[in-house]
Amino acid sequence: MDWDTVTLDHEDGITTLTVDRPDRLNALNVETLDAMDEALDEAEALDTRVLVVTGAGEDAFVAGADIAYMKDMGVEAAQDYAETGHDVINRVDTFPAPVIAAVNGYAFGGGCELALAADMRVASERAVLGQTEIDLGIVPGWGGTQRLARLVGDENARRLVFFGERVDAEDADRLGLVGDVVAHDQLDSFVHDMAEDLAEKPAFALRTAKEALNQVHRMHLDAGLQYEQRVWSGLFGHPDQREGMAAFVEDREPEFQ
Repeated sequence: MDWDTVTLDHEDGITTLTVDRPDRLNALNVETLDAMDEALDEAEALDTRVLVVTGAGEDAFVAGADIAYMKDMGVEAAQDYAETGHDVINRVDTFPAPVIAAVNGYAFGGGCELALAADMRVASERAVLGQTEIDLGIVPGWGGTQRLARLVGDENARRLVFFGERVDAEDADRLGLVGDVVAHDQLDSFVHDMAEDLAEKPAFALRTAKEALNQVHRMHLDAGLQYEQRVWSGLFGHPDQREGMAAFVEDREPEFQ
């Protein structure tokens, strides 16, 4: 499918979803969110073993939701917009393969929330991140109040949200907001190498691992431990489990599905 504001590229199990509105710093309006939703459908239909999410151009990952679009909204329209944003970002969170956010520039507001929904975040040294909504008279509305605290801790999250602070890549790394910071011209190759390594792992086991890790924030510890037991034992008999253990015993490299 072709979209005006999103591109989707797929090669060797790695699918890259790029928000493509560089003239608006890749801000997320309804058209773009709808295109992302369709692109995620297509990514799931492909043999996507790793999904990379990034932004077009040299300046922004996603600079946020589209403020010009939002400024005259009433409560009902805002609720609809919040639901649309949540739906798309939740799909990234629950996508049935690891998701890497390649944060190549500004990631504010909804852009930061999009990055938070990924499994891993790699930042260019030029990246700047923040939940900046407070200075617009609003609060994070696409998951930021929930996912940020889980990632960087309650105190840090409150400071970032209350002050609307923008943090550079180095500080984001220190806070645990990103996992790696690399030179801007090395971001694509670094992320691609990560994606290639992940794409060689057993896809069904990775999907199961992601589902189990996601339960950390949704279940009481006892329930989460029981869930882990079920999914762990459920992998036995899967071809990748048989191959992985046989390869280990036979001292060879596994050939996963």
